[in-house]
Amino acid sequence: MRSHRPTEQDDNVIIDARDARRTYGAGSRSAYEAVRGVTLQVQRGEVFALLGTNGAGKTSTVELLEGLARPSAGRVRVLGHDPFTERTRVRARTGVMLQSGGFPGELTVAEVTRFWAQCSSGARAVSEVLDLVGLTDRSGVRVKQLSGGEARRLDLGLAVIGRPEVLFLDEPTTGMDPEGRRDTWRVVRQLREEHTTVLLTTHYLEEAEELADRLAIMQHGRVVAGGTPAEVIAAHPSRIRFELPHGWDSESLPPLPGTTHRETTGPIITVHTTSLQAALNRLLSWADDGQITLARLDARSASLEQAFLTLTSASRTDLAESHS
Repeated sequence: MRSHRPTEQDDNVIIDARDARRTYGAGSRSAYEAVRGVTLQVQRGEVFALLGTNGAGKTSTVELLEGLARPSAGRVRVLGHDPFTERTRVRARTGVMLQSGGFPGELTVAEVTRFWAQCSSGARAVSEVLDLVGLTDRSGVRVKQLSGGEARRLDLGLAVIGRPEVLFLDEPTTGMDPEGRRDTWRVVRQLREEHTTVLLTTHYLEEAEELADRLAIMQHGRVVAGGTPAEVIAAHPSRIRFELPHGWDSESLPPLPGTTHRETTGPIITVHTTSLQAALNRLLSWADDGQITLARLDARSASLEQAFLTLTSASRTDLAESHS
């Protein structure tokens, strides 16, 4: 994923996984390897997103990084320590937002927050936490009466109450409305400005594109791509789609710069190219010279969604072929 390979003494590497593996039911006939040799490094103060389809191994990987499970093989270090065997040296410096908090439903938001603050060293004030996540007006409401999005806000508030150096967010905005999602993004950006290192998993590609300094895409327990969002996107071609008029076919088209492949579906032509501007200019010049109208013309750069779908689809195909 990176040309830079950090050493044991690299203080800028806060999360360091090397060939980490996790097998459920090891030694049994039903053994399943959910994490298959994941290597990744997260730098101090950056937001790192871990993406993947359901069952890709994201949560199983994050649980290794959080110290909730021991790797079956490989190694994991957080803040320079093994988060499983040296949990007491790591836990006080990290915050964790799980997919479900599971707090007592009869307690109010303020009571849960106050209790959590008493269990955290150097905790933020209760009022500061509730203001940070937009729950000040809901402080007297019982937890069981919160909406799904409000419950996620509370989970986030409790995860950051101890001013963690490292924050793990597992699907932080699931169940939130658009306003809640934007508010959570604001909190994450504020934490990054405070030099908190954030690792998050998300199904929302827009969220990863908005927040992440770098990301990794997982499929079938492996990292299949990584880098900055721009680097991941740049590895995939742009697209030009149009409809040729009756009497014209794809063989009539001129060579378009950077073309990687071309698809024809009836009268619709889709050209994938690594040189969008040059290819589009050539296509439009050809159409103008021949007085040809290109109906339904649509040109767009590659997106993180396109890269994600291409990578995960290719990974599924490779896995199917390996089992055939």
